[in-house]
Amino acid sequence: MNLSPHFTLAELTHTDHRSLDNTPTQIEISNLQRLAQFLETVKITLGGKPVMINSAFRSKAVNDAVGSKDTSSHRLGLAADFRVSGMAPDAVVRAIIEAKLPFDQIIREFDRWTHISISDKPRRQALIIDKAGTRPFV
Repeated sequence: MNLSPHFTLAELTHTDHRSLDNTPTQIEISNLQRLAQFLETVKITLGGKPVMINSAFRSKAVNDAVGSKDTSSHRLGLAADFRVSGMAPDAVVRAIIEAKLPFDQIIREFDRWTHISISDKPRRQALIIDKAGTRPFV
């Protein structure tokens, strides 16, 4: 099922924890549609480069298995972790911030991928998470 021109439900619900159910509810699918549309804007902002999803929706079981908090936006279908072909996570974060996209959070995680979440009241919070801890992205 296509959620947008470049993102599918299968892609946004994929998990390597295949033994765990990762089926979203109708409300979560609606959130994933919003997220997919936002990711289309991200893709355009980044010059149309491929946006490869590492993780988006996570059921409670999957979220627990990856050690994430129950308050994670992934649980609602409102967040994605992704990589962009030919771009370092630092450059991805900078481009999205400079474009003034209405994200809730953007996080450069371990300098390996970018986390982005959306909400009805975007905070535009930019962070770095790595071995040194969590700090503002500057």
